[in-house]
Amino acid sequence: MTANNAGIGARGTIQTNPLDEWRAVFEVNVLGVVRVTRAALPHLRRSACPAIVNTCSIAATAGPPNRALYSASKGAVAALTLAMAADGTTDGIRVNCVNPGTVDTPWVQRLLVAADDPDVELARLNARQPTGRLVTADQVAAAIAHLPSPLSGGTTGTALAVDGGMAGIRPARRGDIPCNA
Repeated sequence: MTANNAGIGARGTIQTNPLDEWRAVFEVNVLGVVRVTRAALPHLRRSACPAIVNTCSIAATAGPPNRALYSASKGAVAALTLAMAADGTTDGIRVNCVNPGTVDTPWVQRLLVAADDPDVELARLNARQPTGRLVTADQVAAAIAHLPSPLSGGTTGTALAVDGGMAGIRPARRGDIPCNA
């Protein structure tokens, strides 16, 4: 099993991120997947249950504001996962990705510390999660561990959202449903 989990974040718009930052983020987030996978392929071809799990993000499909660079790099990882899954069928190598939502990580904690009001910012992050709380790193790790297992032997080319429902559901909130509906 190969887990491509290295990644770096970036905040900004298409105008505000310098081209050098674009190169650096793509170097780690996309070309890192390519390098590790190339090195692992000979070993995976000899494996009894060969699988690759790429860490992507819901940013690949959700279009969060002020995340153009990060979203573009993770969109590339999502597309790469599908292409790798198609190519992997020749050697019996399954390829999937995990799409975390907002995860309580050191990077998110640094963003909170830098916020004008960390408590308000944390409340805002929690409020945008349908579950009302951030995803934990252990929850993402469990998904990464599940996908290469033999129990997931019929799964390839799939993006597993571990995002507290952000990508797929829009819960009704008080006042969203009219009284006469």
